Amino acid sequence: MAERICKSQKSMVRYPYDMLNSKQKIKVIEKVKIHEKDTGSAEAQVALFSAEIESLTKHLKKHQKDNSSRLGLLKMVAKRKRLLDYLKRDAPKRHATLIKKLGLDK
Repeated sequence: MAERICKSQKSMVRYPYDMLNSKQKIKVIEKVKIHEKDTGSAEAQVALFSAEIESLTKHLKKHQKDNSSRLGLLKMVAKRKRLLDYLKRDAPKRHATLIKKLGLDK
């Protein structure tokens, strides 16, 4: 279980699963970035959502009754799907390369 210090309340906050830290996020974005300072492109967001979804899926296999995390997982999957639909509609080539890079089967 990950513990983080909340700066506003100076207390420990417990997260039900290990979220991605900064180094892991940078590593994920490196695979799909469009330009040097890319952090907010649709590709980067989809890659981060995919990594978080993998992490949450592992957590939920161990903790089947954790319904709040399950709800968060469903929301992340829906956001990722919306971003992928946007890419497919507006930039089909970028969508295809992203699917290949991340190993998502559509």
